[in-house]
Amino acid sequence: MSPVRAAARHGVAARLVAFSLVALALAACGKKEAPPPSDEPKVSGNTVEFPATVRTLPGIVGEAVKSGGERMLSLPGRLVWNEDRTVRVSTPFAGRVTEVLVQPGTNVKAGQALAMLTSTDFGVAQADARKAAADAAYAGKALARQRELYGAGVVAQKDLEQTQADAARANADLQRTQAALRQYGAGAQGEGASNRFALRTPIDGLVVERNINNGMELRPDQPPTAPLFLVTDPGELWAQVDAAEADIALFKPGVTVQLVSAAYPGETFAGKVVKVADYVDPAARSVKVRLSVPNPDRRLKAEMFVTAKLQAASFQGIAVPSKAVFLAENHHFVFVRTAQNRFERKQIKLGVSLPGMAEAVEGLKDGDVVVTDGNLYLQDILRDATAVNAARASEASSASAKQ
Repeated sequence: MSPVRAAARHGVAARLVAFSLVALALAACGKKEAPPPSDEPKVSGNTVEFPATVRTLPGIVGEAVKSGGERMLSLPGRLVWNEDRTVRVSTPFAGRVTEVLVQPGTNVKAGQALAMLTSTDFGVAQADARKAAADAAYAGKALARQRELYGAGVVAQKDLEQTQADAARANADLQRTQAALRQYGAGAQGEGASNRFALRTPIDGLVVERNINNGMELRPDQPPTAPLFLVTDPGELWAQVDAAEADIALFKPGVTVQLVSAAYPGETFAGKVVKVADYVDPAARSVKVRLSVPNPDRRLKAEMFVTAKLQAASFQGIAVPSKAVFLAENHHFVFVRTAQNRFERKQIKLGVSLPGMAEAVEGLKDGDVVVTDGNLYLQDILRDATAVNAARASEASSASAKQ
């Protein structure tokens, strides 16, 4: 092939390649790219629907509703001894402790000795009782003689009356001294000459506290900071509960309150209201409420912390979280999740309102999932779409009027 013909063929090939590149470029310029998928929600009536391409909806949280609701009060409280079944034993006489007869945890019967004391004062009280007994006996004999003499006309009536008055005073003094000994649980010891005095419990119960030791000097005019013995019946305790001022009306005498304790998780103990304080704590704005708590097995202990639970209110309608309800156009609405990405606004009618909860008497059914977080965002979408549609309708109406 000649050089001229080779050069010509090379030029043709170059022009063909150039034309091909230009054609491809023109074709590329003329082709339209596919639009990316839209994540914008669609609005139809009161329904907001997000495309299926939107896998998650951050900020939108739903919660299933159910029938019935109640408000439970949870109040702090503390168990204490039942003061109607508790005694704090002290000594009426000065003396020295010679023997301690019981220890904490001992069950005692009424009248049982708890400790023995040697007391001069008790010896004096016994002597006074014996002297009063002797004086009363002498006065009785003197009165009998005076009556005989008065009957025989030997003594005047005023002498008889004087003897009668002396006998009455002697008997009164005897009754006083014997009553004092009986009060101290030492009536039987009044006939003997003994300075030994027994501290006794006046009730059946359990010794739960002892603050006395052998050799201790006791004086009734200088009582110790704690009782010598604390005896109580732990079969029934009191619970002291702090109730809010607004909840006083719920705590009527005889109302049953459930108590729970960290010591027994999952268990409840019944308490009955027996007393509501007559004043409000000015700082805490709370009222002390006393509950009677049966404790037959003695599992509950004094000074335990407890929580008192009491139903304050209830209703039978659909319980809706308060934050799911919003007000628009003077009506109450909620958004109900009807599908994974579909939400429908529904108008509801409210009944009873409780803290954090409201009763829907119309518009919802048991099991509906309402939006608790993000409902105002959905409402904004619905409102904006409604405004756009209204504007378009207005423009279309104006255009038709001009034609």
